[in-house]
Amino acid sequence: MRKEEKNSRVLPLFTRYPRLGERVQHLSFGEFPTPVERIDGLCTALGVRNLYIKRDDLSAELYGGNKIRKLEFILAQARKRGVREVMTYGAAGSNHALATAVWAHELGMRCISMLTPQNNARYVRENLLLSHQFGARLRFFRGKWSLRFGSLFQCARSFFQYGSLPQCVPRGGSSPLGTLGFVNAAFELKEQIDAGEMPEPELIYVTLGSMGTAVGLILGLKAAGLRTRVVPVRVVPDFIANKKKAVKLFRRTNSLLASLDPSFPILPLQSHELGIRHEFFGNGYAHFTEEGMEAMKLVERIAGIRLEGTYTAKTFAALISDAKSNCIGDRIVVFWNSCDAHDHSDRLGEADYRMLHRAFHRYFENDVQVLDS
Repeated sequence: MRKEEKNSRVLPLFTRYPRLGERVQHLSFGEFPTPVERIDGLCTALGVRNLYIKRDDLSAELYGGNKIRKLEFILAQARKRGVREVMTYGAAGSNHALATAVWAHELGMRCISMLTPQNNARYVRENLLLSHQFGARLRFFRGKWSLRFGSLFQCARSFFQYGSLPQCVPRGGSSPLGTLGFVNAAFELKEQIDAGEMPEPELIYVTLGSMGTAVGLILGLKAAGLRTRVVPVRVVPDFIANKKKAVKLFRRTNSLLASLDPSFPILPLQSHELGIRHEFFGNGYAHFTEEGMEAMKLVERIAGIRLEGTYTAKTFAALISDAKSNCIGDRIVVFWNSCDAHDHSDRLGEADYRMLHRAFHRYFENDVQVLDS
């Protein structure tokens, strides 16, 4: 393994709770802390006074975004167990599936990506080709039952072929273990506040997908003694992301931390504290919205920062809406940019989509959605 030797670091969470550092496996993939930047041009354009962006889009040059904070814990556990294969889940263009493929490859592990249909977009094509370039085995399933049977078949196949089962990485990496990555991110932000890089924010706008990012931040902010409120903007169907499931993940993650270090407090969270924003979801997962695309264009034009239509553009659209309705004003606000910022076209080279299973060819041969054209 190369990455943790190149970029080992002591996590802010482990500094505050040293016993966790002794008991929790962790690998360093990213370049942390990611910067917090005040964007004066966006403040002026939106009529707000204090807007900062947390640049998780710069978390790693190889492949960044928010997913690697979770994978640093999940893949560390897999490596300790001597796992040879990991298996994860997502839609065809899943950023999480790609991130898992990239970082598993760096550890010398095989990655099996169990993928389901989604609305077409240009990033789907790039993610599929990049996953293939990093050695992922891409499997396509049309529905939940075929996915379940496919998972069983893949586990059996791996066992008979290699004598062991693949370790399952949950969708989005949002297990209690993966969620520790964003508990730590909250302590990272606390250190940046204490160092004078920004004042304590009142609001953090964050995408709500598999929920590990938002839930980890909520738990970490409480544990760090910050009064900041997280504004989760839902970008997946509500049977995946909802208050009941968020509270459950919060409590399971809190219990895991307390079991590993009894000095970590058991913290309260009630469903009414979760002000999930539903109105920016649009017509479905990965269906771009006009508000989201306008937000994406605005941020790139003024700040030179890349968003994307499925996740972060919808989240920033919520922030814009609140600014227009005078819900922000002088409040100190952070937008947590969770997508990868880097252009990977050079890495793709002359990659040919026909190397993929024919089930994925539709994403290259059919038109992308109108708002992405």
